[in-house]
Amino acid sequence: MPHTILSRPINASLVSIGLLLSSPALADMTLVSSDIADGDSLDLDQVFAGFGCEGGNLSPQLSWSGAPAGTNSFVVTAYDPDAPTGSGWWHWSLANIPATVTSLPEGVGTVGQPLPEGAFAARNDFSQNAFGGACPPEGADPHRYVFTVFAMPQEALPVDETASGALVGFFAENTSLARASITAVYGR
Repeated sequence: MPHTILSRPINASLVSIGLLLSSPALADMTLVSSDIADGDSLDLDQVFAGFGCEGGNLSPQLSWSGAPAGTNSFVVTAYDPDAPTGSGWWHWSLANIPATVTSLPEGVGTVGQPLPEGAFAARNDFSQNAFGGACPPEGADPHRYVFTVFAMPQEALPVDETASGALVGFFAENTSLARASITAVYGR
C-alpha cells in the first residue's frame, strides 16, 4: 500500500539568480512511496553499502501528483539534517526531471533502471553521482531522511552533474513552485 504525505504550497514570490517568480503557486502536491513511509524506519534496501553499513543502496520508489500550473521540471532530493557534519548530508539530488514524469522506480539510476531522459544526478556527499543510502554513526539516535520532490518553473537548472547536492538544494528551495516530502528514519 502506498504511503502518502501532503505538503503545503510555498510562496514562490522571489528573485533568485536572475529568476523572477511573481505570483505564489497554490498546489497540494502529494508524494507517495511503496518503499518508505513518513515516520517509519527505512528498509535495508535504502541503506548504504559501505562506511560500515551493509544495505542495498537503492533509492526508494516515489510517485507524486498535484504539481501546479507552470511546472516545467522536477527536482528530487534525499537529505539527512541530523548528520554530524554541521551542514547535514545530501544523499541524493536528481535535477531536470521532465514535467511529464511523475514517478521513479526503486533503484532509478542503477543498471537496468535508467534516469528519465534529460535528468541527471548531482554529486552527493559520498562524492558519487547517484543515490547514497542511509548510514548514520553506529549508536547514534536515529537520523531523519527527508525525501522531497520540488515542482520547478524552469525546464533545466543552470548546473550540471558536477554540482553539489547543496547547490541543487539552493535552487530547489529558492525557486520551486511547490513541494511534497516524506521523512523516514534510520538508526543502527
